[in-house]
Amino acid sequence: MGEWALPEINLEKCNRCGACIEVCPTSAVEMGPRGPFFVRPRVCTFCTECEPVCLQGAITCAFGVVWEEESERGT
Repeated sequence: MGEWALPEINLEKCNRCGACIEVCPTSAVEMGPRGPFFVRPRVCTFCTECEPVCLQGAITCAFGVVWEEESERGT
């Protein structure tokens, strides 16, 4: 994973609804006694699906996904 930053989960804002867990395509997030956490951080694809489904604003993706255009790759 290197220098990648996982989405941040603010457990103080979280109401433990589980929406982030349901939407995670790789099952990287599970519910723990205190709330959701990354049980398998290496399988997180940084898809950012968890951020918009959190109605409490408890999840922040402090990164952006930028897709490289074919013309930028020199092809």
